[in-house]
Amino acid sequence: MLRDATQETFELFDVTDPDPEHVEDMTIGATPEQVGIVCEQYDIDPDIFWRTRDRRLSLAQQEEARAGRKTFYDDLDVLADLNVDMGIVSSNQQETVDFLLEHFELPVEFGTAYGREATIESLDRRKPNPHYIDLALSDLDAENALFVGDNESDIRAAERAGIDSAFIRRPHRRNWELNVWPTWDIDNLDDLRHILN
Repeated sequence: MLRDATQETFELFDVTDPDPEHVEDMTIGATPEQVGIVCEQYDIDPDIFWRTRDRRLSLAQQEEARAGRKTFYDDLDVLADLNVDMGIVSSNQQETVDFLLEHFELPVEFGTAYGREATIESLDRRKPNPHYIDLALSDLDAENALFVGDNESDIRAAERAGIDSAFIRRPHRRNWELNVWPTWDIDNLDDLRHILN
């Protein structure tokens, strides 16, 4: 779905047969340097291309949510029982984060929610950069925090922000060999009950 949306982005710039590696590079994990190189190859303005790409990928994810194919995990109800202020920090687009929070009826209110701006510069602010975590901590006026994530970049970002972390072993991460050392390694959100009490 995301790859298709990236392919469609190229087509909007009259690039009907982009190099498959370029499509892959622009779908996940793109760096500002890669965006510049790829756009130069096709004589496309990088800033306009990236804003368009981010918009297309956000719209694709919104459609997946509307169709019921993109959902939240079923243990989210646990968060309603935790007596702590909470926020969201995502490497996804801010537009996507805002849509998902509005679209789904969540069992908890988040005091802040950050995703990336639709700019090339925001790529350098993604986790493991703690930029958005630092903003969320400031919004929540939090001195101590626990960042829960299912990616190594989440754990590295928490470490760089000087806060605790919990690596959650979602189904796609069940047997993942970590190259980082989270404060806690948990199976699901229910494990937060004993960590936060």
